[in-house]
Amino acid sequence: MKVVTTRLQDLLLIEPQVFGDARGFFFESFNQRKFAELTGVTLPFVQDNHSKSARNVLRGLHYQIQHAQGKLVRVTAGEVYDVVLDIRKSSPTFGQWEGFHLSGDNKRQVWIPPGFAHGFLVLSESAEFLYKTTDYWYPEHERSIRWDDPALGIEWPLIGEPVLSGKDAAGLPLAQAEVFP
Repeated sequence: MKVVTTRLQDLLLIEPQVFGDARGFFFESFNQRKFAELTGVTLPFVQDNHSKSARNVLRGLHYQIQHAQGKLVRVTAGEVYDVVLDIRKSSPTFGQWEGFHLSGDNKRQVWIPPGFAHGFLVLSESAEFLYKTTDYWYPEHERSIRWDDPALGIEWPLIGEPVLSGKDAAGLPLAQAEVFP
């Protein structure tokens, strides 16, 4: 497993070691001991989530204002453009975002610490997205930052209009959103 630091404080890109031959491939998608040794993250994961979305579906930018979740995210089939936004007021990278291409082929993962908002856009015909969380989902604490907030300048690789949920269409600009201290 290779851990790559990003320009956002505490956000990590993880590239697993994949063993492949004519039969297919094998890789260890998660090992608590190795993850803790390489990242310094010892938070326990308490929930796994798995979604499937069609092309041009955009989910996010989501976070929980209480019971903040750390997330270890990856794509098992298809491809997405994954976006992470630092919403920790005390962070030197507050209000900055980073984007990654995650796919079933590249098998990359992203560690998103608590205090970040997260979203993704499906680039393939469909994509299956799997993520581990460090706290449970509490719908009453979930918030959504507007995916197209002009102040953020996120460069989504869109073709046409995205497919949004009502919650995501009603997301707030970062300037009006509840954020972390």
